[in-house]
Amino acid sequence: MFYLDLLLIIIGSIILILFLIIGVAFLTLLERKVLGYIQIRKGPNKVGILGIPQPFCDAIKLFTKEQVYPIMSNYLIYYFSPVFSLFLALLIWICVPYFINIYSYNLGLLFFLCCTSLGVYTVIIAGWSSNSNYALLGGLRAVAQTISYEVSLSLILLRFIFLINRFNIIIFNYYQQYFWFFMISFPLILVWLASSLAETNRTPFDFAEGESELVSGFNVEYRRGGFALIFLAEYAQILFIRILFSLIFLGGDILNFIFFFKLTFISFLFIWVRGTLPRFRYDKLIFLAWKSFLPFSLNYLIFFLGLKLFIISLYI
Repeated sequence: MFYLDLLLIIIGSIILILFLIIGVAFLTLLERKVLGYIQIRKGPNKVGILGIPQPFCDAIKLFTKEQVYPIMSNYLIYYFSPVFSLFLALLIWICVPYFINIYSYNLGLLFFLCCTSLGVYTVIIAGWSSNSNYALLGGLRAVAQTISYEVSLSLILLRFIFLINRFNIIIFNYYQQYFWFFMISFPLILVWLASSLAETNRTPFDFAEGESELVSGFNVEYRRGGFALIFLAEYAQILFIRILFSLIFLGGDILNFIFFFKLTFISFLFIWVRGTLPRFRYDKLIFLAWKSFLPFSLNYLIFFLGLKLFIISLYI
C-alpha cells in the first residue's frame, strides 16, 4: 500500500511539472501578446495559429543551440545554479492545495518563505560564478532587493496566519466562503502587489536584469539551456505568486472556474504594469521597502491582532 501511494505521488508530481511548464509557456505567450498590443503592434503571430506554438519553438531553439560558457567562470557552480533554481521553483508548488491528496502540507506558508529565501542564493551564485562584473552587480542588487521585500511579504502572511491560526493554504478557502479577505485588507493588496513585483524582479523593479545598465544582469553569461532554466524558474515563481494572491485575497476555491479567471486577470495586471511603468530608481526602491512598506505592514499587523482579540472576546 505504501509503495502504491508513493507511485501515485511520483506520477502526480510528474504530471504537475509537465502542466506547470506548459502553463509557463502560455504565460510567456500571453505576456508577449499583451505587450505587443500595449505598444500598438502585433505579438507573436507567425508560428501556427495565432502564434500559439511560439513558446515551444523558442524552447526547442534554446535547448538545441551549441553550449558555450565563459572560460574564466567557476564551471560547476555556474552549470548547476540554474538547475537548483528551477528545482526550488518547482518545489514551491507543493504548497498549493490540490484537494486530491497528492501532498498534505500543514506548514505550506513557512515552506514558501523558506524556498523563496533560498532562491536568493541561486541568483547571487549565478552572478558570482559567471566571473563578470555586470553579472555580479546584478546578483548583488537582486539579493538586497529580495531580502528587503521578503520582510513585507512575511509580515503580510503573518497577519493572516494570526487570523486563521494555520499555516496550511487550504484553510484560506474555508475562511473565505462568505467574504473575501481583500474586503478587510484592501490597502494590503497594493503592498502585496508591489512586494511581489519586487520579489520576482519584475518591472518596474527589475534591477537585477536592467538591460540598460547591467546588460541583462546576473544571467548575462548564460545562454542555451542555462538561460532557459533560469527563465522557467523565474516564471514558475511568478505564476505561484499570482496563485497565492488569488488564494489569500480573492477566495481560495481552486476547483472553481472563476478562480482561473481571477488568476488570468492578475496575470494581465502584472503584464499591464510592465508595459506601462518605467523602471524605478534603485535607492527609492530600498527606501520604499524599509521606510514605507515596513511601518505600514507592522501597523496593519497590530490591527489584525486587535481584530483577532475582538473575535475571541465575542465567543467568550
